[in-house]
Amino acid sequence: MSEMTALTAEPSKYDRLIAAAQAETPAATIVAHPCDETSLRGALEAAEMGLIKPVLVGPEAKIRYVAAEHGLEIGGREIVDAPHSHAAAAKAVALIREGKGELLMKGSLHTDELMHAVAASATGLRTDRRISHVFVMDVPGHADTLFITDAAINIFPDLEAKRDIVQNAIDLWVTIGLGEPRVAIVSAVETVTTKIPSTIEAAALCKMAERGQITGGLIDGPLAFDNAIDPKAALIKGIRSPVAGHAQIIVVPDLEAGNMLAKNLTFLSHADAAGIVLGARVPIVLTSRSDSVRTRLASCAVAALFAARRCVAQVAAAV
Repeated sequence: MSEMTALTAEPSKYDRLIAAAQAETPAATIVAHPCDETSLRGALEAAEMGLIKPVLVGPEAKIRYVAAEHGLEIGGREIVDAPHSHAAAAKAVALIREGKGELLMKGSLHTDELMHAVAASATGLRTDRRISHVFVMDVPGHADTLFITDAAINIFPDLEAKRDIVQNAIDLWVTIGLGEPRVAIVSAVETVTTKIPSTIEAAALCKMAERGQITGGLIDGPLAFDNAIDPKAALIKGIRSPVAGHAQIIVVPDLEAGNMLAKNLTFLSHADAAGIVLGARVPIVLTSRSDSVRTRLASCAVAALFAARRCVAQVAAAV
């Protein structure tokens, strides 16, 4: 069975998100340096599914060569020539600043190279909000879609950065129509102790939520990972809250912990892990060469749906 056949034959938690995104107008998407089969095919398949309208930015001759070599049809697709990956990242960001795209999508360049262009103070896409990454995970045997943040951008975030990380994830959950999220700030233990600084930051984030500095979700922490997602583990520890045992957003102490958690779920539990970057002017689709078709489509769907729903909300707020 081909992967695309499997996509349609095996329903996943991503299906609802993909279907919802297909109901919106395809998002104009600037694809930075799609110069290998995986990145070019991913952008074209998302376009065929009605999720995005891609603008391909990179060496035109190389993009056309890759398409011809792998039988990919790019006949009517817009290509903006850029000589190399660094120039493609800069040009892609410039096109977003000019209002030519609603999404930015990573091609076959390094994440650091793209994010350097995004984060540039004078020419990038920064806002007042800290930029952060969210893994949108479909874990077999787990009832809910699971967000893990931040496992790709902020290495050792401080308390102020974590406030934005939490708020970015909540905003994504709410905006794409998943309701009010239950947010667990996780650490190694569920008690506050000076020996583990992340437990103190978790407690501070909960107090910030009580004071309205974080809005839109139910927040609890510190929680250990087991009593964040397993009701029996929470019960055994005597933790009673709407979040404990039922968390939908997992906020990790730092990138190392988050990256290991996400990859453990991916490679040991065979979870799918779509990825999106938030906090910039537009959502950014980050994909990996190892991503499946389903995961790539889900990443595009989440970003496109977020952009479309956020636009509607901004228009409504302005009226």
